[in-house]
Amino acid sequence: MSNNEQEMKNAETKKPLGPPKSTAREYFESFVVTLVMAIFGMTFVLQAVTVPTGSMQNTILIGDYLLVNKFIFAPGGKPIPFLPQREIERGDIIVFKYPGNKVDPREDIALGVKAYRENYVKRVIGLPGETIEFRGNQVFINGELLPEHVNITLDERTESEMPLKDTAPLQPDEKYSVYYSERSTETVRRGQDVGRGFNFGVKGKPMKIPDDMYFAMGDNRDNSGDSRVWGFVHRDLVIGRAMFVYWSCDRGASGGSMFGCITNPRLDRIGKMIK
Repeated sequence: MSNNEQEMKNAETKKPLGPPKSTAREYFESFVVTLVMAIFGMTFVLQAVTVPTGSMQNTILIGDYLLVNKFIFAPGGKPIPFLPQREIERGDIIVFKYPGNKVDPREDIALGVKAYRENYVKRVIGLPGETIEFRGNQVFINGELLPEHVNITLDERTESEMPLKDTAPLQPDEKYSVYYSERSTETVRRGQDVGRGFNFGVKGKPMKIPDDMYFAMGDNRDNSGDSRVWGFVHRDLVIGRAMFVYWSCDRGASGGSMFGCITNPRLDRIGKMIK
């Protein structure tokens, strides 16, 4: 028997694999695979959050929608070999579950927030084992002045949609900008108490940060409910690091319209890296 005859015989005896897939079935299978990958990504790699307050202005504005990298921080502080993971560093802008105000729980009730349910966005200022101290508008870590780029602004209201203004360029040793109001800056210059609600710790005295804990603060220092008020952030509450703005809108310009975030976008903010 020739080779051609043998091939024809094999083709005749070969069982069919089944009817060809319909177009609807192919679309359905593609949709299921995409959905599974999306669920995996949102569970372990990425997460989207929005910013409702001005505690991080001018770095992050009210109405910014952020994409969060949930994979970058190694679980337990131990990076997995060959993976792009690292420990949390000073200056990182983290997203975390609000730990709750253990000092004055009545504030949470007044603000309508609940522990472990709200996502907060703040900058890491103090690391585990360090001592942190506040003297006026200056932050000291282990007794040394923390190099922060301080901007003075007239606008200190968290409800304002207007971004705060930078007053000077960053210096080489300054990695990020923070904002204090002209009023509080002048108060500190006169040697008077600013009168902020430092419920946690004692002003003017060093405070040691426990293991697996972080001290987080907003960049809009005069209008940020942060670790100065409710305490440390445990490592287990950290969701990830803010990456970039994927959408932004001026809610104030919408006049309360439910479509305001679509009709009043900030196109210049889209794609802006958070640092």
